[in-house]
Amino acid sequence: MTDTHDPHSRALAEANSEISAPEGFLAQLAALLGESGLTSDPDTMAPWLTDWRGRYTGRALALASPANAQELSAVVKLAAAAGVPIVPQGGNSGMVGGATPDASGHSLLVSLRRMNTIGPIDKDALKVTCGAGVILQTLHEAAEAQGLRFPLTLGGKGSATVGGLVSTNAGGTQVLRHGNMRDQVLGLEVVLADGTIWSALTPLKKDNRGFDLKQLFIGSEGTLGMVTSATLALSPGIAERRVVWAGVESIHAARALLIHCQRRLGAALEGFEVVPQASLEAVLDHTAKARKPLEGDHAWHALIEVVADAEGADSLAERVENALAEAFETGLVQDAAIAASEAQADAFWLIREEVPFAERAKGPAVQHDISVAVERMPDFIAQVSPQIEAQFPGTHVVAFGHLGDGNIHYHVLAAPGTAPGWDLTEGKKISAWVYDEVTRWGGSISAEHGIGQNKIVELAHTADPAALTLLRAVKMALDPQGLLNPGKLVPPNA
Repeated sequence: MTDTHDPHSRALAEANSEISAPEGFLAQLAALLGESGLTSDPDTMAPWLTDWRGRYTGRALALASPANAQELSAVVKLAAAAGVPIVPQGGNSGMVGGATPDASGHSLLVSLRRMNTIGPIDKDALKVTCGAGVILQTLHEAAEAQGLRFPLTLGGKGSATVGGLVSTNAGGTQVLRHGNMRDQVLGLEVVLADGTIWSALTPLKKDNRGFDLKQLFIGSEGTLGMVTSATLALSPGIAERRVVWAGVESIHAARALLIHCQRRLGAALEGFEVVPQASLEAVLDHTAKARKPLEGDHAWHALIEVVADAEGADSLAERVENALAEAFETGLVQDAAIAASEAQADAFWLIREEVPFAERAKGPAVQHDISVAVERMPDFIAQVSPQIEAQFPGTHVVAFGHLGDGNIHYHVLAAPGTAPGWDLTEGKKISAWVYDEVTRWGGSISAEHGIGQNKIVELAHTADPAALTLLRAVKMALDPQGLLNPGKLVPPNA
C-alpha cells in the first residue's frame, strides 16, 4: 500500500496514475526519484556513458537510479508516455557495448545498482533472492559466510551485477560443471516495456502452465524487460580442491585429456581451460607475479580444477593423482604439476586470467568470443587458424579459454609494429571472415559475451533467417514501441 502522507510515495503514486506531456518528462522524473535517484550532471554521468572496453561513448538525457521495482515501473510508464528510449545498465562491465546509449542524447540511462539487497539465504533449499544491483563478488561473500557458494565467477566479479549477469546469460570458468547463468536462475522479477511488473520469484520444481517465461528475459540484454530481482541457486561450499597445470603436445591432445578427466573425475571436474605456449610466454613477459608452471615448453597447456564438498573431500587428492598418473601412462600429458597450496593454485589461475591483458600489451588485436560443438573445437582451431594467418599475412591467431564447454576466445593479433586503428580497418575484414567460418562450422558468433551493439550487424548477416524472424517477433510483442535498449541484440528489418 502506498503511504500518501509521504511526498516521495505520493509522487510515485501520481506517476503511476497520471502521465503528463512529454515536455515535462524530466521534471516528472525528478519529482518521482528525488536527488538521489536522478542526475543530469555531466561529471557524474560520464563514467557510465562509455563501455568497459572504451569502444562506444554515447549521450543521455539523464541517469535515473530507481531504488526498487515500483519506482522503475513508474519510470518506465513515464518514458513510454513520452516516447523516451531506455538503456538499462548494471555494472557497465559488458564486452559488446550492450549498456551504452547511442550518440543522439535522446535516451534515458537507467541504473539498477541501487537495487542491491540480498535476501535471507535458505541453506536447506540452497537458494537466495537478491536485487539486480548486487555485485557478484558481494554475492559470493554472502554465500560463503553461510558455508555455501554461488557457482559462477568471472574476471569482472568486482563490478558485474546480478541483473547484468542474467540479462547477458553470463558464462565464466565454471560452466563445465554448473552451466551458464541461465542454469542458476530459479525465478525472476521483471519490469516490462509498459511498466507492468511481472514477478515469478518463487521457484517450482514442476510447473507446466505454458512457456517458461523467465527464459525469455535471460540473455535478452534488456531489450524485452528489465530484471529487478532474481532467485538464484546456490551450491554447497568447496571443502577441497585440486588445481593442475598440464603440458600437452596439441589442442587435440588437450581434448583427449578433457575426455579422460571427465571419465575419471565425473562431476568433480569444475573447470578445464587451455592456453597456448605463445600466450603463456606473453603473460610471463607482461606480469611480474607470473611464474612458469612447468620447466619445459609445450605447444599447449591445460588448466584443470577439481573440487569436492565435505562428502567427497577425503578422496579427492587420491582421485586426482590417480587420474593424472593414468594420463602420463597413456601419453596424454607431457608434464604436469598439482598445485601444492592455495597460493600456487591461485598462481596457476593468474596466468589464465592475465592472458587478455598480456595480449593487449603486445599491440592491436581483434577479439572473438565464439563457440562450436565441443568435439569440433580442436579441428576448428587447427584448421582455421593457419587459414587466417595465410589470408592476412603477418597476423597471429591466439585461441584460449573454456575448451570444456566449446567456448574459445579466438583473437587475431596484428603484425608487430602495426599502427593503432588497424582493428577498425583490416580487423573488421578479419572478424567477418572468422564469423563466416564459425557459422559454416555450425557455431555461434557469441558464446558468452552477448550481441549488444558490437555484433548486431554480424548477427543479421550470419543468423538463420527463421531465427531472426522469431527474435523480431518476440521484441515487437513485448516492446511494440521499441523503447527498451534500442539498437542492441535484435537486428532491425533490412
